[in-house]
Amino acid sequence: MSEEPPSDPPAPLPPSPPPPPDPRERHRPGDAVGLGRKAWAARADLRWHFTRGGGPGGQHVNKTATRSEVRIHLDAIGGVHPDAIVRIREQAGHVLIVSTDELRIVSDIHRSQLQNREACLARLRSLVERCEPRPKVRRKTRPTRASKERRLKTKKQQSEKKQNRRWRDRD
Repeated sequence: MSEEPPSDPPAPLPPSPPPPPDPRERHRPGDAVGLGRKAWAARADLRWHFTRGGGPGGQHVNKTATRSEVRIHLDAIGGVHPDAIVRIREQAGHVLIVSTDELRIVSDIHRSQLQNREACLARLRSLVERCEPRPKVRRKTRPTRASKERRLKTKKQQSEKKQNRRWRDRD
């Protein structure tokens, strides 16, 4: 009997690298601002500008920068489906800067900068919340046989009622 030398077990395969993360499935950072049920944006992605604005305030408005403007790039909004981003683009109207694909929301309706900042965020939230859910697709339906028969029966009754109103020559 010939003895074979013990064979070495096959070497284990190296672990496969994890798949690249989906950009819309980015993890929500701790300092994120909630923009909807699942949508969010990092505070660093919100770019704020403050200027002197109109609105209430008398002479105070001429001295302080209370008008708030926030800009955010559409790609910076996390947690939403790409179809929702397309709906945001369609709904945004004059708020969207097309060349840079940014949303620009302005508020100067309040006397304080803080309230105007909150108003800007509220408008951004309402836009995103309105566009998050997928709209229901209308499917054409056909009337049932019974509904067709009811419609025709009603038409016949109306026709008979009007015919009975007519003057008839009686011999």
